[in-house]
Amino acid sequence: MKIAIIGAGNVGGTLGKGWAKKGHQVYFGVRRPDDAETQNLLKATGGGAKAGSSADAAAFGEVVVFATPWPATEAAVKSAGDLSGKIVIDCTNPLGMGADGLQLVLGFTTSAGEQVATWAPGAFVFKTLNTTGASNMARASEFATKPMMPVAGDDAQKKRVVMELIGKLGFMPVDAGPLKNARLLEPLAMVWIDQAMKRGRGRDFAFAIVDRK
Repeated sequence: MKIAIIGAGNVGGTLGKGWAKKGHQVYFGVRRPDDAETQNLLKATGGGAKAGSSADAAAFGEVVVFATPWPATEAAVKSAGDLSGKIVIDCTNPLGMGADGLQLVLGFTTSAGEQVATWAPGAFVFKTLNTTGASNMARASEFATKPMMPVAGDDAQKKRVVMELIGKLGFMPVDAGPLKNARLLEPLAMVWIDQAMKRGRGRDFAFAIVDRK
């Protein structure tokens, strides 16, 4: 599958490398495709990975992944061009600084996922890959209990494609209902952030579903 990843930071780079290892074609959409950092990422990703503008990457991708800081996301989505008919994965969390540090700037009556959908009319938007850190996305298969990764979105057929991609990263994909349930997943990400940054747990953990036998 052809996957465009808009943003090549920790999350975008990790996802690109993970999917390239599973045989997917990866194209990073970045501001400076020729700089040394991007070229090093392409070498680390392998599999013929490419880099270019956001529009070029999005035109290439059957799936378009947004892994951008929230303040840059609207511009990133709009710079990607016409996304109608494409699967769009929104990995963002709508974070801003408050008196107590990072906090959500949206929530409960809307979500980042729903905002992305308004900026990408006609796309099939899914919220996922936002509830744990990038280092765990790279090493999901190393957990003693497979970590879960919820997927919220409205199209059942396209959701199966997204869940398959999540599974290839080593997560247990979980159907989290419609896209409006991103309003629940983004606060869940804040639980992870709070545990990692304020409660001394560190970043090497993820959420899992454990069934009682």
